[in-house]
Amino acid sequence: MTTIETPLSTFELLESEVRSYCRGWPVVFDQARGSHLWSEDGRRYLDFFAGAGSLNYGHNNPVLKRALLDYLENDGITHGLDMATTAKRAFLENFHDLVLKPRDLPYKVMFPGPTGTNAVESALKLARKVKGRESVVSFTNAFHGMTLGSLAVTGNAFKRAGAGIPLVHGTPMPFDDYLDGQVPDFLWFERLLADTGSGLNHPAAVIVETVQGEGGINVARPEWLRGLAALCERHDMLLIVDDIQMGCGRTGSFFSFEEAGITPDIVTVSKSISGYGLPMALTLFKPELDLWEPGEHNGTFRGNNPAFVTATAALHAYWADKETELRTARLGEHVEQRLLALCAEHTGASCRGRGLVWGVEFEDPARASEVCARAFERGLLLETSGPQGEVVKLLPALTVSEAELDEGLDILDRAVRASG
Repeated sequence: MTTIETPLSTFELLESEVRSYCRGWPVVFDQARGSHLWSEDGRRYLDFFAGAGSLNYGHNNPVLKRALLDYLENDGITHGLDMATTAKRAFLENFHDLVLKPRDLPYKVMFPGPTGTNAVESALKLARKVKGRESVVSFTNAFHGMTLGSLAVTGNAFKRAGAGIPLVHGTPMPFDDYLDGQVPDFLWFERLLADTGSGLNHPAAVIVETVQGEGGINVARPEWLRGLAALCERHDMLLIVDDIQMGCGRTGSFFSFEEAGITPDIVTVSKSISGYGLPMALTLFKPELDLWEPGEHNGTFRGNNPAFVTATAALHAYWADKETELRTARLGEHVEQRLLALCAEHTGASCRGRGLVWGVEFEDPARASEVCARAFERGLLLETSGPQGEVVKLLPALTVSEAELDEGLDILDRAVRASG
């Protein structure tokens, strides 16, 4: 994002230089509701960032807030490690009945810790334990988290460099259309697997995002994902789908891989699973993979019971029928048409996405940052993504109204014009 330095004395004086979003949005936020935030001086901002995908149902969603307040007022368990609680039981039963069972997904549910990278770390550990092999294949421009195991399967050079030590046991392969359609899918990957002289250790697993969010809104085709699943089956590798940002309805269906008709061996879920922005993560896997010893992977905050409460409320409010999925698809089609029209008017701009995650890519990477800065001046929060920050990323709440959606797209259009 574009850095705009203004006096924020307490933060500049006391907080680490590692802070980032506040540099691009140099105001102090005070309140939030639905698709809006308000700064402490009372200015309203339309949010097309949604907590980096953690607020699919908007800020302070009233249905989820009521469930949370009732639970807290009743002195419900807040911190529970992996103890059995009524809140956890309610979540597990409803997640099974409303999400897993209707999709014929047989997964066991693991609570690995509160964040997405916890889920990825546990998925990698489990895959290696099950297969007895170390290597994991990931894809160009992937992003899977900031801890060492997750960084080893992340593509971004800047993020990887922060590790300070070698990142090993991960091998990158070309993501869908990385080679501009000039090479058949998986030709290189399959050749390396078949050639005992390739130097590629037989992988335990492959980890993939169906839509690469941080990587630039790179959308994998359903046929590519089906081909990857088949390749994994042929070569005795587990397929891990990282659905941390694209799950919970972001692409339309609850899981982003549903459109492709595949059943991954392991799925990682976080961000919007709590529905309220509370820390929560899941690692889902086929029952035959459940080889964990008790306590073999744990974490102090894996039992965030308030998050279980809001997650259960979100399942009831948004996933008891098809309405959320259908609405997201309808709004996504509207966004696509608006963005296609925008890009047709501006040389060097193109768009891509699914559901309610979209990106506008600019041939001049600096222009994307300028667009985000111009949008912020006009009251819209947007971030950039892609290896050079060349993509303006649109991530509105799934509960955004049609009027709010058009308001944001109008601001984006004006910001693009102002940046040209």
